Amino acid sequence: MAGHVHQGRPGHTRLGRALMAGGALTPDWVPAFTEVPRSAFLPELMWPFAMEAARSIPVSRSGDPASWLAYADADVPIVTQWDDGRHRGTEPGQVSTSSASMPSVVFRMLRALDVRAGQRVLEIGTGTGWNAALLAHRTGAGNVVSVEVDGAVTERARRALRASGAPVRVVHGDGFRGFPEGAPYDRIVATCGLRSLPFAWVRQARPGAVIVAPWGTHYSNADAIARLVVAEDARSASGTFAGPVEFMKLRSQRLPPVVHRAYVPETVAVGEETTSTTAEEAFTGDRFGAGRFALGLRVPACVNVVAERRDGARPVWFYGLTDRSWACAMFRDGDTARVWQSGPRRLWDEAEAALAWWEERGRPAHERFGLTLTETGQSAWLDDPANFWEV
Repeated sequence: MAGHVHQGRPGHTRLGRALMAGGALTPDWVPAFTEVPRSAFLPELMWPFAMEAARSIPVSRSGDPASWLAYADADVPIVTQWDDGRHRGTEPGQVSTSSASMPSVVFRMLRALDVRAGQRVLEIGTGTGWNAALLAHRTGAGNVVSVEVDGAVTERARRALRASGAPVRVVHGDGFRGFPEGAPYDRIVATCGLRSLPFAWVRQARPGAVIVAPWGTHYSNADAIARLVVAEDARSASGTFAGPVEFMKLRSQRLPPVVHRAYVPETVAVGEETTSTTAEEAFTGDRFGAGRFALGLRVPACVNVVAERRDGARPVWFYGLTDRSWACAMFRDGDTARVWQSGPRRLWDEAEAALAWWEERGRPAHERFGLTLTETGQSAWLDDPANFWEV
């Protein structure tokens, strides 16, 4: 490949050492990391997540080249598009809709993909093109097809890939459908979060192929890295999770914001009231924790919203997606939680039962959970695919 003007830069070298020390970057991926710097795929104006400010900030390469390069070589996510391209100006927009992921996450997923030279790879979500270029460096010319749903993002990625000399075919289309023209694939990787995996990917994969995708439930925005292996009879794909992440969602699977008034037009007093001794931390702790992931698996078609704490009290809401069932737990310092719920489902009861289920099984981490995809749908399981339930 050509155009490696930034390789060997001190910041790039420090990033590589940090990624190796943290276990994200393995020795076999060091050549690709060295030859294919992320900076070659980032736009003039970008919005890196500034850890000290805890928000995305605008950084221009022409206006502040030192900061631009420093963020390019930092292990932070960088937004490259807001609001599906409708955004204008330099300040962040409303919703981030394309980005360059944290390098540590990129290489964790590439490690899970276990891709080899000469293998055919389908990537869902081209983004900046950096991930596709890394894959092309590993697999060789003509082996990577990347599908991007956004036309403007597609064109920018094509330009960046051409400039870097990366031999990648970028297709403007719906990655949920895959790209049968390039099949069969040995590896399929998605760079967007999904709530339902398409069986089309299994149909386009070889037996024994590996599918890696950020997957989760509508319970929260959190995902986990699903690593599925296509069965020899090509009738299913199954595997376990490799830890938590968070990705922008596949556009066709984005969940519209919950309209609270559609569920609770007046006050919570219209619901059935009870109390609970369940700890607030079970619902407000680490948003990437295995407990919240398990709750999402065990309380299907439900959105959890944790409100801000005010005057020593915090409401935690549950909204059903198949009907207008809702629940609210009001946690107050030094007091028993008050709970209201209404509708055909008792969502608080479901949540408490799911939490008890998780605790009774030893609080299993993400890695003990698995996912199986068949032509009729997807199911989750714990420890063994035989212990499955539909999700």
